[in-house]
Amino acid sequence: MNNIKKVLFLILFCLSTGGIAQTIVQGKVMDSGTNLPVVGASIISLADNNSILNYTYSNNNGLFSIPGAENFILKISALGYSEKIISVVPEQDLEFEIMLDPQAFDLDEVIIQAERPIRVKKDTIVFDAKAFAQGNEQVLEDLLKKIPGLTIDAAGTIKVGNQEVEKVMIEGDDFFERGYKVLTKNMPAHSIDKVEVYQNYSNNRLLKGVEESEKIALNLTLNEDAKRLWFGNLELGYGLFSQNRYGVRGNLMNFGKKNKYYFLTNLNNTGFDATGDINNLVRPFRINEPASIGDDQVKNLLINLSLNTPNFKRSRTNFNNAELFTANAIFNPHSKLKIKTLGFLHWDEKDFFRKNVQNFQAIQTPFTNFEDYSLKNKEQTGFGKIDLNYDFTMSTSLESVTKYQKGATNGISNLLFNGVSTLQELETNNELLDQKLSFTNRFNDKRVFLLTGRYIEENTPQDYRINRFLYENLFPETGEINNVAQKIQSRMSFAGIEGHLLDRWENGHLFEMQAGSQYRKDQLNSSLELKEGENISQIPPDFKNNTSYASQDLYLKSKFRLEMGDFSLIGKLDFHQLFNSLEDEGFFDTEDPFFINPSLGLDWKINSKNRIKTTYSHNTTNAEILDVYNNSILTGYRSFQAGSGSFNQLEASTFLLNYELGEWSDRFFANTVLIYTRNHDFFSTISSIEPNYSLSEKVLFKDREYLSLNSNIERYLKLIGSNLKLDIGYTKSNYKNIVNESELRDIKTWNYSYGGELRSGFTGLFNFHLGTKWTTNKINTENFSNSFTNNVSFLDLSFLVNEHFETELKGERYYFGNIQEDNPYYFMDIDATYNIKPNKVSLSLEARNLFNTENFRNFTVSDIGSSTTSYRLLPRFALLKLKYRF
Repeated sequence: MNNIKKVLFLILFCLSTGGIAQTIVQGKVMDSGTNLPVVGASIISLADNNSILNYTYSNNNGLFSIPGAENFILKISALGYSEKIISVVPEQDLEFEIMLDPQAFDLDEVIIQAERPIRVKKDTIVFDAKAFAQGNEQVLEDLLKKIPGLTIDAAGTIKVGNQEVEKVMIEGDDFFERGYKVLTKNMPAHSIDKVEVYQNYSNNRLLKGVEESEKIALNLTLNEDAKRLWFGNLELGYGLFSQNRYGVRGNLMNFGKKNKYYFLTNLNNTGFDATGDINNLVRPFRINEPASIGDDQVKNLLINLSLNTPNFKRSRTNFNNAELFTANAIFNPHSKLKIKTLGFLHWDEKDFFRKNVQNFQAIQTPFTNFEDYSLKNKEQTGFGKIDLNYDFTMSTSLESVTKYQKGATNGISNLLFNGVSTLQELETNNELLDQKLSFTNRFNDKRVFLLTGRYIEENTPQDYRINRFLYENLFPETGEINNVAQKIQSRMSFAGIEGHLLDRWENGHLFEMQAGSQYRKDQLNSSLELKEGENISQIPPDFKNNTSYASQDLYLKSKFRLEMGDFSLIGKLDFHQLFNSLEDEGFFDTEDPFFINPSLGLDWKINSKNRIKTTYSHNTTNAEILDVYNNSILTGYRSFQAGSGSFNQLEASTFLLNYELGEWSDRFFANTVLIYTRNHDFFSTISSIEPNYSLSEKVLFKDREYLSLNSNIERYLKLIGSNLKLDIGYTKSNYKNIVNESELRDIKTWNYSYGGELRSGFTGLFNFHLGTKWTTNKINTENFSNSFTNNVSFLDLSFLVNEHFETELKGERYYFGNIQEDNPYYFMDIDATYNIKPNKVSLSLEARNLFNTENFRNFTVSDIGSSTTSYRLLPRFALLKLKYRF
């Protein structure tokens, strides 16, 4: 392993050194008539076969720079000028002064069209979809994976460089906000004409040019034959040589100038997740966003029946039976009024299978538990949203967003625990009402005021039952107890109002001031019922909670950004006055702490290719309901958790350093982020662990440290017309706890990860996509130490034989450390499509898990022992699909 690390480090060093030391061709674009600089001229470097190597555009002074390594061609063009083409020999030519000749034309008589695969318009980069499509794209996500600089991970999260996009819009309108995966995983790709990347994006149009934004959004423009008419597709699939496998997907769309409609349905039991994380749709969380008051209000569940499969592709273990329907519309009944409606219905029945051997070692009496766990989980979610945006004038607007969600989850788990059958049942209901009003007034080009109010009400009751009594040592005098139930009533109310002033000065300085009040009240009622049959025998008082926790935050926040050429100084100073109250079974207490959260940072654009950002902050946060309740709550069949029973404010200091070499659209780009956090106060646990149960109580400890270093490197390779991506990560942390009356234990953890991927960009018959990632985890205490290394690798090969036939082979390899048997694991999938009528009717065969691997095992470590877990996989199946576009 050490040799592998050394080789990898040498490769990375050579690549990064080559990226830094490569020849840079520089120049200035001038108007030959006036001898003035030409701003926004497009400079594209082309290989001998006319494939694009790189691109850039001239700045306000007409200057540009572009990487060069071998002989290539520069194409320089600008609107109103004749195009110029120059052959470049980097060994001889390093600097150019390019004179463009004005070209007069009459727009009434001549139409000028320029077809370029990549165009730059101020803060927007436009990609021509046809130039990057390889012909085998089925849904939007498949197309976006092939756009240079865009990265889509296994869950469907889209990043530009190292930053997740805010939203994916269609013709300038947004349907799903952060829940864009519903769109990208289902919308057909053939209708897309252009993919536009908006840099420095503002969610509120009246903030454009005033707020300091580094947000990124995508906008999709459609082909002319897909505008202002109904179109869509339908896919019908059924299993061959497999039992009852099916997949149905339908899209129906109309994107007009005034009204837009998008209807989607997806039904499948093939493991495909058509929605992504639904929380991103219901609660799109934005950090430090104007008018985002209440976005950080999260309500966590106390009990969950596990469906997690760490370090493995989710679709291989997702025994689902899902139905999704969503209806979305955008109306413009008046030039000043826009109405967005969203309706979302989702049902899913999931089966989950797991076997587990847990070795508890770092405690006084070691023991081993055996679990054979199967779960049937039924989920139902309904969600609706109405977004009204009214523009009183060009400089004032009012937005109203109303959301309502109602859902239910019912899970039944059959658990064989140490050879004895145990049945768990969990019923969770959820109801959410969320109303936000935001008024924006732009006084002038540089000053904006926002007034925002929000109200949230959420209720989440849970009913948990176990048909066995495992806690004789905890409750020794309980008679004939043979089953246990726990009922939880959890309700949250939030109300807030905030005023926000942004003032951008003529010299570029930005000053912000926020003043507001936020009030949140949580009510948590729980009771553990020890039962004989259906009769309640006992409700232990130490396992019952009737907690009401309220907190009001009156705050004043200030922020400034001082622009000093290429150097910016950024400071924040937040004042908080809290009024907390805690009530539990006759106990009542209040407190009114005051604290200040300061922050100071800098943003230094050293030159066009190097940038450093750094921030130091000191933050005090208020404890939440799950920290302050007093008595124990059953959070799993063998786990009890108690809160601290008191008020607490937690202090932490954080230092961040970010270095960027190049930009994400350059031939070479590297981004490194260092984060160091010191928690001066943090919650940990005092635990009592026995074979049949664990009992933990939250306790406040001092001094915890966390260090994270991550680096992403991308280098464009001309030979394959695509980027090589490398990722390196390192984290180190420590925390403390007490287990079984031990001394205070200091636990240290380390994580190392390194890997990369490469996707070809050929335009012919063949393309490939390959990658690998290695992860090493280590944990160490005074009397216990363990580690393991995992690897995931993949190789995808696609063949576009002709316009009628295409196929793709997907291979995966998984290796899990400390597993001696059945290791590694290999998988193969095949997709083959015959286009009966190109762009209209096709027939495809999708085969999954061709080697018919039935389960996999992995290894994990914790501060109290290790665990070996076996998961069941979806068996081999093949799906025959008929696809029709209309």
